[in-house]
Amino acid sequence: MRVWLLTLGICSISACQDPAREGLADAGSRAYRANCIACHNFDPERDGTLGPAIAGSSRELIEARVLRADYPPGYTPKRDTRLMPAQPYLRGEVESLAAYLALP
Repeated sequence: MRVWLLTLGICSISACQDPAREGLADAGSRAYRANCIACHNFDPERDGTLGPAIAGSSRELIEARVLRADYPPGYTPKRDTRLMPAQPYLRGEVESLAAYLALP
């Protein structure tokens, strides 16, 4: 019984209800740690040395920043810099990064 309660306690409700989303978010976590933490914080809810906190970023923003080093139309940047280069090699990771950054 204790094992079951422990498992229930560490599993967020949204992730447990959608294993596909959890897998996508896990892949996004790996992509984030391999490519983003050099400038953004290891914790995406905190500002990094060069990049701002990005937890909760929309898929549209992630795609624009990662693939084109641009912003979506009408978006106001958190920081007025243009330091982030385009990283088109991450095209296949945009969806998983969005899933990871959207998790509570």
